[in-house]
Amino acid sequence: MSRPKSPVSGPSVPLADADYVVTPGPRRPLDRALRELRPGSSWGEVRRAIETGKVRVDGELVTDPTTPVVEKSAIAIRVAAPRPPGPGMSHRVSILHADAQVVVVSKPAGIATVPFEDERDTLDRVVQSLLRKTARPGTSIAPVGVVQRLDKETSGIIVFARTTSAKRHLQQQFRDHTVHRRYVALAHGNVQSRIMRSRLVTDRGDGLRGSTSNPRLGREAVTRVKVLEQLESAALIECALETGRTHQIRIHLAESGHPILGERVYVRDFSAPLVPAPRLMLHARELGFVHPGTGRDVDFSEPPPEDFQGVLERLRALRSAPRR
Repeated sequence: MSRPKSPVSGPSVPLADADYVVTPGPRRPLDRALRELRPGSSWGEVRRAIETGKVRVDGELVTDPTTPVVEKSAIAIRVAAPRPPGPGMSHRVSILHADAQVVVVSKPAGIATVPFEDERDTLDRVVQSLLRKTARPGTSIAPVGVVQRLDKETSGIIVFARTTSAKRHLQQQFRDHTVHRRYVALAHGNVQSRIMRSRLVTDRGDGLRGSTSNPRLGREAVTRVKVLEQLESAALIECALETGRTHQIRIHLAESGHPILGERVYVRDFSAPLVPAPRLMLHARELGFVHPGTGRDVDFSEPPPEDFQGVLERLRALRSAPRR
């Protein structure tokens, strides 16, 4: 869908220490409320400030940009505030395969693929540390090359390159859409198996990525959705990517009226009750590509983690429970 852009007065103005009171109106996400109070700031600046621990609401630290706020709430921005510490991830990252050309990793939810601002405990660095620990003494370990990314709250399989030639080889496969990628997800409602196709733009007019009807804008995105199991108020689905656009699965499902459980960004237009979930219920289950060193097809598979399985089992139990 194509929407008009929100008005922005003047050039982008970096956030500075300030205190605000939310203006009258309905409940809205913190990022929207803060941008209304700071119309010269970009969506990215506002969200970075929130996610890096610079914003408090009524005295409480808030790091989720989608947290709802109400009128008269007090918002305080403190640019020098330290980033809140996150849990260590090293023990939760596992290497599924490593050789001289590539390293394939099982990524847990809650860790970013690459550094963002002052974020340090990221997947590429954790993988680098794990490779260093398992190498023979005196062996030099070059930085791993990033060829794909998974959202912070998405779990599953991801590949890194270990040489420049391997990185170029893998990047070309991703550009050519020849990499085999299948995800599993838990989505709201009665989902139907179908092919979802649209053109995605970085800003649909409200600061969010989304689809446009303008054939001259955006980039084509194609997602094949297969229903594996219908559950109580949700469905277990498989998503095969023919393209690899940012947030592609999340956007396609949300725009079809079936946002992923745990979704906090692309649910602003969803009016039905949200099924609770501890995080985004999206898992990269399968990854296959041509090995840049051997030229052979390699395939990897990893089942969803415990938090995903826990929600799935709860929904199965609700569906099988007797009706009263």
